[in-house]
Amino acid sequence: MKSILYLVFFLFLLQGCKSPEPRKPISRASESFTTKSLKMNKAIVKKEESYIQELIEKDSVNKYISSADGFWYYYHNQNKKDSLTPKFGDEVEFNYNLLTLQGDTIYSREELGERAYVIDKEEIFTGLRQGLKLMKEGETVTFLFPSHQAYGYYGDNDKIGTHVALKATVTLNEIKPETE
Repeated sequence: MKSILYLVFFLFLLQGCKSPEPRKPISRASESFTTKSLKMNKAIVKKEESYIQELIEKDSVNKYISSADGFWYYYHNQNKKDSLTPKFGDEVEFNYNLLTLQGDTIYSREELGERAYVIDKEEIFTGLRQGLKLMKEGETVTFLFPSHQAYGYYGDNDKIGTHVALKATVTLNEIKPETE
């Protein structure tokens, strides 16, 4: 009787020492969704950028500059005297508006008011954050942002929908360098 009890105990001990076996997934994630999403986003970017290029070609009045960050801009008022541009941690005060590329107002300057923003320490959409870093005090610049530089897939949950390219006219009123 004791030998049977030892045998059962030994079998349970062997079973308990067995390493866990990985379970097979019930459903497999398909790469096709990721591939389709990537292709769709590339097509959206290409369409928006070609539309922006058409707008630039039609505009014979302004001289557009292509930024390294993937948007275009031109100056209304350019400050050629100063060389100070905002850096990480500097506070800037600015006014701006947001329009569709066709010129329809989404948010006016009055609606948005004067904004204070600490460079790279607060949330603001990518294109505007990068655009402010290019500006000097007293300048007014119009930016053309593809949707991936603006509010992208999610929009702003109010007036800006998904994949909306934006036009913004920004006036940088003041740069307050970070005090340590």
